[in-house]
Amino acid sequence: MKVFAISDLHLSNAVEKPMDIFGDGWQNHFAKISEDWTSKVADGDLVLLGGDMSWGLTIDEAKPDYDEIAKLKGQKYVVKGNHDYYWSSLGKMRTYFPSFNFVQNNAYRVESPDNPDKAVVIAGSRGWNIPSKDTSEADVKIYKRELIRLELSLSYAKSLQKEGDKLIAMLHYPPFEATYQDTEVTALVEKYDVDFVLYGHLHGKNARVTPTVQKHGITYILTSCDLVDNKLIEVCEI
Repeated sequence: MKVFAISDLHLSNAVEKPMDIFGDGWQNHFAKISEDWTSKVADGDLVLLGGDMSWGLTIDEAKPDYDEIAKLKGQKYVVKGNHDYYWSSLGKMRTYFPSFNFVQNNAYRVESPDNPDKAVVIAGSRGWNIPSKDTSEADVKIYKRELIRLELSLSYAKSLQKEGDKLIAMLHYPPFEATYQDTEVTALVEKYDVDFVLYGHLHGKNARVTPTVQKHGITYILTSCDLVDNKLIEVCEI
């Protein structure tokens, strides 16, 4: 079983929100992603989707985008992004999108179909901008709330994890600033011995250029589709 990741698809089948106005990296971006996805992913593989799936403002507007992704192979796990305005309760999300697994205040242990003794455990939360001295009180409050949600998910993940399992934390927002300094987020994933941290949110030619960073034994992987050439990143194989 292989584990892949990508984020920030920003699909807009039901709304007028073309992405190609943002540069060459967005020209026919989902066609490129679909082609790469089809060439790599088998039915038993996992695809971890790091938020900003759809520009739809309502769950009905988001449905055509999810339906398009649902046609592709693999077991799909989703964390909320900052532009996923349609996002509703987990119950409603599961009802509307039954072929997707949503990561929010929960966790999943997924065994390899080829070797049930091996598994990955998936946790995560949306995250928020890392506070600076100029950050508003409102943003600090959201950031602190996301830390609590991430710890809830990681704590549950630890209760599921068995010896040898790989632990993956999905985020939408980066866990650190451009200099990769320690933060409360990195301290939290270190506390729970996470193996891989996936994040997106960043875009454009001025975004950080190091897609994979090793820090205190954890592999941090940037998955924003325009920054990874609209190709799925292989996180691990078990």
